[in-house]
Amino acid sequence: MPAPSKKHIKKVVLLFVMGFLALFTFRLVYGYRSVPVPGPFMENSIPQAVGTEHRKNYASIKYQGNQSPTSGQIDQKYEKIADIASHSSQFTDHENELRESIKTYEGLIQFENKNGNDGRRNLKLVIGVPPENFDRLYASLTTIGTVQSKQITKKDKTNEYKELNAKKASLEKIRASLIGLKAKGGRIDEYMQLENRILEIEQQLQELGVSLGNFDDENEFCTVKFTLNETKALKIGILQRVKVALEWTIETYLMLMALFTFILLAAYIGLLTIQKLRTLLHRN
Repeated sequence: MPAPSKKHIKKVVLLFVMGFLALFTFRLVYGYRSVPVPGPFMENSIPQAVGTEHRKNYASIKYQGNQSPTSGQIDQKYEKIADIASHSSQFTDHENELRESIKTYEGLIQFENKNGNDGRRNLKLVIGVPPENFDRLYASLTTIGTVQSKQITKKDKTNEYKELNAKKASLEKIRASLIGLKAKGGRIDEYMQLENRILEIEQQLQELGVSLGNFDDENEFCTVKFTLNETKALKIGILQRVKVALEWTIETYLMLMALFTFILLAAYIGLLTIQKLRTLLHRN
């Protein structure tokens, strides 16, 4: 077998060098385009979920019953909540964008908590939004900052609404009966007991009125809970990027060369084995 010429050796060396440079360029470009992973400061400063210090928001869907052609409309009451957690190194700009989106989609801020010094600020909002604008507001808010988590939860509240109405009707009947008894007269102590009982029932009716008021068509809202956490922008110098890219390239390149050598060695041994088997078969 003739020895490889210097020209062939140069081509092989050039091929290996080009492969190394291609890997190095790929890793360097990838480092610039990828989003840095939040460091310990970012992770430790993520605020807890937004609290529940706000009114309950409910909405309704009216649809035709399908049991019979004469069935009336069914009024389904439901609670729909979106939870979005995001972080940003441009806190002020994204806060302004957040408030502008709320205004655009006719949202109402029902709870707000903002705390922390510059560089470590966080903002928690609970937003009531008309049901028809819920999806658009949700889509808009998921573009603000870097979203860490998001979810939508929908719960049926129809039975709860019916139970509140039934309890209200029952209390109103009891109150009417007690008022009727009070009109008949009697001892003063009995009169006072009736009066106190009527006051208790009226208080319960007021509380029920507040709960039922959340279900009113005029107050229909869905809820969006949004948390914006400020993070420090990670600035990586060119020398650091080159160092990381070079280390990754050397490690990856050596692994590829080892794998390539192993494949060639396995192929060579396999060919030798096949040739020996053929030789043995011909002798036999």
